Amino acid sequence: MGASVKKTLKLILPIALGVFFVWYWFNSTSPENRKEILFYIKEADPIWVTVSVLIGILGHVSRAIRWNYLLQPLGYRPKLSNNIFIILMAYFANLGIPRTGEILRATALATYEGVPFEKGFGTIVTERVIDVIMLLLVVGTTLVLQTDIIVEFLEKRGFDFKSLLLLMGLGILGLFIFMIFIKKSTHTLALKIKGFIKGLLDGVFSIFKMQKKGAFIFHTLLIWTCYIAMFWVIKFTLPETAELSLDQLLVAFVAGAFAMATTNGGVGLYPIAVSKALAIFGISAISGDAFGWIMWISQTLMIVFFGAISFLVLPLLNRKK
Repeated sequence: MGASVKKTLKLILPIALGVFFVWYWFNSTSPENRKEILFYIKEADPIWVTVSVLIGILGHVSRAIRWNYLLQPLGYRPKLSNNIFIILMAYFANLGIPRTGEILRATALATYEGVPFEKGFGTIVTERVIDVIMLLLVVGTTLVLQTDIIVEFLEKRGFDFKSLLLLMGLGILGLFIFMIFIKKSTHTLALKIKGFIKGLLDGVFSIFKMQKKGAFIFHTLLIWTCYIAMFWVIKFTLPETAELSLDQLLVAFVAGAFAMATTNGGVGLYPIAVSKALAIFGISAISGDAFGWIMWISQTLMIVFFGAISFLVLPLLNRKK
C-alpha cells in the first residue's frame, strides 16, 4: 500500500467512522426517543453546562502553563497567551483532520515564538506520553473501584472473566518476549521501534530533569482533575444521573475517552459509548444518550468557538512577528 493511500485512509477513516456512528445512533433510536433526548438536551441546566465549560477552559490554561515547563530546559519561554491560543487552535484543527493539531501547534510555536519545529514537536510528544500514562492510571483506578460490577457486566454478555485474565496475561507475556526480541535484533524495523521507544522514554524521564518538576506534576494532576470534573458536573443536568457516584461516572469517562481517540473528537461514538457505560448502573438509554450528547456538544462548541477566535487573535497579537 502506497504512502499516499495510507495517509488518505488515516484522514478519511476517523471521519467515516464518526458519520457511521451518527447514522447508527439515529437508526437505533425511535422518533419518540429522539424527541425525548432532544428535550433533555434543550432543558439541560445552563449553569452546570457553563461550569463544565469553565472547568474545561481551566484545564487548557493549565496545559499551556505546563507546556512552558517542558520548553524552559530547552531555553525557551513563550508567552502564556500564545500557548493558550496555539493549544486551542490545535484542538480545533483536530476536529477536522486527526493529528494535524500537533503539527499546527509545533508550527505556530516556531512562527510566533521562534522555537525550532523539531524541539516544539518533541515537547508535544512528551505531553502525549504523559497523557497516555495518566489515562492508564484512571483506567486502572476505575477497574479497582468497579471490579465487581464490570465483571458482572461482562459475564452477563457471555464473557468469561477468568478467560479474559488469562488472555491478558498471555498478551503481556507475548509483549515481553517481543520486547526482548526487538532489543537483540539488528533489523531495520527493530532499530526504528527501539528508536521510537527510546524517544518516548527520554520524553518521560525529561520530567525528572526539569527545574520545576513539582509544578509540572501538579499541573498534570490538575489537567486530569479538570477532565474528570467537567464530566462529573454534567450529571446534574439530568434527574436520572444526578445521584451517580464519582466511581460510577469514571466508567463512563473512560468509555468516552477511548471514543474520543477513535473518531474525530468522538463525533457519533462518544454519546453511544457514554450511554452504554451508564447503562451498567441502570441509567436508561434516553438519559444516557442525553448525558453523552450534552457533554459532547458543550465541549465541542467550546473548542470550535475559542479555537476559531484563536486563529484570528493569535496573528493580531503577534503582528510584529
